Amino acid sequence: MWTPMLYRWRPDAPPSRPNPERPASAMPAERFEVAAEDGYPIRGGIWHADTGPVVVLHAATAVQARYYARFASWLSGQGATVLTFDYRGIGESRSTPVKDLQAGWVDWGVLDAEAVLAYAGRRWPDRALCAVGHSIGGFALGLARTSDRLDRIVTVGAQFAYWRDYDPRQRRAMYLKWHLFMPAVTRLFGYFPGARLGWLEDVPRGVVRDWGRMGPRFESSVCSALDPADLAARHGATRARLLAIGLTDDPFCTEAAGQRLLDYYSGADRTHLRIAPSDIAVPEIGHFAFFHARFEQTLWPLAAAWLLSGRLPKDVPGRIVFPTG
Repeated sequence: MWTPMLYRWRPDAPPSRPNPERPASAMPAERFEVAAEDGYPIRGGIWHADTGPVVVLHAATAVQARYYARFASWLSGQGATVLTFDYRGIGESRSTPVKDLQAGWVDWGVLDAEAVLAYAGRRWPDRALCAVGHSIGGFALGLARTSDRLDRIVTVGAQFAYWRDYDPRQRRAMYLKWHLFMPAVTRLFGYFPGARLGWLEDVPRGVVRDWGRMGPRFESSVCSALDPADLAARHGATRARLLAIGLTDDPFCTEAAGQRLLDYYSGADRTHLRIAPSDIAVPEIGHFAFFHARFEQTLWPLAAAWLLSGRLPKDVPGRIVFPTG
């Protein structure tokens, strides 16, 4: 069993297996399946509300949609219909052996996120269409053509893993782990066996390739048949009101990483909010814990307020670093 500290996952990481103690209220009321443009089936769940916006939640890399179930259930109780889904190769959307998938981050956005956003837009044409994006999900959603229909977006810890933006105190270890070790293991197995190593889920080799070679510009770093100029322009078509939430103890989404992502959403009305654990009197939050139920009273209402009204509460914790002034 692999045990060195460099490759041990943080204790606040989401579970890679179902939790049998999950309360029934966190289970979706409906399951759905849609076909992406290339025919690949994308599956997810729906929590219904009679009125209010329709919110599509885009997951982080190698995190199953069920990790967000409690948040989705709670947000539905606030008055939003919420959809979660798994990218191809992950969770319920793993319909072929992951070793046979070439899928990269572009596929997760251009094909998978697009399929679900378009489905939500068709099914609820008279309701506001909104999105939540965690980590790479905050970037992937902007690759979808239908993102130009979004009214409001909340991203949490969103960035695209450019290593020079990592927290300087952890940068060396993170580079070794994610940009050297993970690609090396993937070359050996044909995919990254994350579940076996305790690193969340198995990951298609295309995603590992994109992550490992990521530079300061996403479109020039990934392997895609699409024109880089087209990829770079997609986010700019989004005219949504966008709230980017960054946690100061998140080693992935530093202030520089969060702003690098926001620069792509040039057509959106952008707000970059940075929250320190001390702002809400807790010792740590990190990259994953925003979606833990213990933050139902402190962090979740920030996302709900933005998605439901496009505004932050008056007593919002943290500091707004963009727009300046």
